[in-house]
Order: sequence, then C-alpha cells, then structure tokens
Amino acid sequence: MRQSVFDMKFSDVYPLLVKKAERKGRTAEEVDEIIRWLTGYAPGEWDDDATYREFFGNAPAMNPNASLIRGSVCGIKVEEIEDPLMQKIRWLDKLVDELAKGKKMEKILR
Repeated sequence: MRQSVFDMKFSDVYPLLVKKAERKGRTAEEVDEIIRWLTGYAPGEWDDDATYREFFGNAPAMNPNASLIRGSVCGIKVEEIEDPLMQKIRWLDKLVDELAKGKKMEKILR
C-alpha cells in the first residue's frame, strides 16, 4: 500500500527540497527562509518525526500572504486545490520550485 503524502515524515521530504534547490545553485538556508516565511518554523524547530499533516497542523504561524501563491505544481494550479493540507504542501513545493528556477527571494516571499 502506498503511503499517503500526508503521512510522509517532513524530515524525509526536507532533504529533497534542499537538494532540488542546491542542484540549481541555491542554498539550504534559502529553503529554510521559505519554510520560515510560510509556516513560522525556524530551522530545527519542527519535530523530525512529524508527518506532513503534523508539520503543517502544528505550524507556529502560517503566513497570511500564502494565499497569494499562484501557479502550477505537477500541472495542478495551487490556488484551485480544495484540500487545505494538500494546498499547503503544494504551496511549499511551488515556492521551492520558484527558488530553483532562479527567482529572487523578495519575489518568492510575496
């Protein structure tokens, strides 16, 4: 049985987000800045055993400007995703994608 993305450990996904950014010459610190902007977590503040569901559910302060994130991830427009948790996951994916594509941090962090 496939594991739901909601039940994946954030500590398993985080290195993949960093790797995506680093392949394009960006840094782990920039990924951390995106996570801090979106969720309110400082680096290392999240529980390493937290699932994506717990990571976002326990986020200190979701950024109110997150709803301004627009565009597609895997062909799906993030602004049209109905499930609130999936939308948060895709927001993070979209921001890291923008970072990897060379977008300036001040544009990424709306």
